[in-house]
Amino acid sequence: MTLPRLNAVTCSSPAGLHRMAYHEWGDSDNPDTVLCVHGLTRTGRDFDALAQRLAKDFRVVCPDVVGRGMSDRLANPLFYGVPQYTADMVSLIARLQPSRLQWVGTSMGGLIGMAYAGSMAYARQLQQQQTPAQTYQALPETGLRLDKLVLNDVGPHIEPVSLARIGQYVGEAVSFDSLASAVEYVKKTAASFGPHTEQQWQALTRYTYIEQSGKWIKHYDLGIAEAFKMVTPEQATQGEQLLWQAYTCVQAPVLIVRGQQSDLLSPATLKKMLELNPRARAVEFAGVGHAPTLMAADQLEAVIGFLNEH
Repeated sequence: MTLPRLNAVTCSSPAGLHRMAYHEWGDSDNPDTVLCVHGLTRTGRDFDALAQRLAKDFRVVCPDVVGRGMSDRLANPLFYGVPQYTADMVSLIARLQPSRLQWVGTSMGGLIGMAYAGSMAYARQLQQQQTPAQTYQALPETGLRLDKLVLNDVGPHIEPVSLARIGQYVGEAVSFDSLASAVEYVKKTAASFGPHTEQQWQALTRYTYIEQSGKWIKHYDLGIAEAFKMVTPEQATQGEQLLWQAYTCVQAPVLIVRGQQSDLLSPATLKKMLELNPRARAVEFAGVGHAPTLMAADQLEAVIGFLNEH
């Protein structure tokens, strides 16, 4: 199996600098880029199956969001959140300078994609308000763009029952004597991913657990749970409103992927998303909850077909 190249970009937070690792597939000189952003406790290696299929036609970049995988941990865990993650992606995209950017975001990665689209819309609005003299003195083009967006089982509204389920395990400090035991744990906590082969379950575990001192532990900062639990109902409502605004600003074609048994992206939210954005369309997969892993052949074909459309 072809392995990705491991690179990193330096990002900043209010607590200082940190390094965000990213896995890169395909020709690094290819300006046609697919950026794949993973879910809350996952890593960029979740997209191996998709990236290998896309690598012949695209530069595929799969970051480990800060606090996960090969990336640094933040000095202050309260900064773990979509605003920080979005700022980090802006730094990465400025580094990549793609001439065409397609975004595949699973769960949290989709929230970051919507927030990124909202940031772009705000930047355009500011630019339009500038006088000619201000435009002349403006900073150089940052290379920010968004040509297509795949939202994998996520929307601006997240069902409370899903948040409660995720909150039960995200900060749980567990350890296992073997990778096989960790695989069995993942099978239970990620049962909503749907049916997978034993090899696929091992792949879904290998990069989210790491061996330390003979024990297999979670390969992410458990402090992520602190920021997760600190969100008040008022903050959640405000965040949802901002995400709806950002989603309606997306001017690129959108593919919404949904597991038919998802407890995070409801049919009502999906319906509203399709109504609000005429550029959006949806595909659903039976026997899957939150979230499709983009490993199954039908899931891969749906996403690859969308990304290859011109």
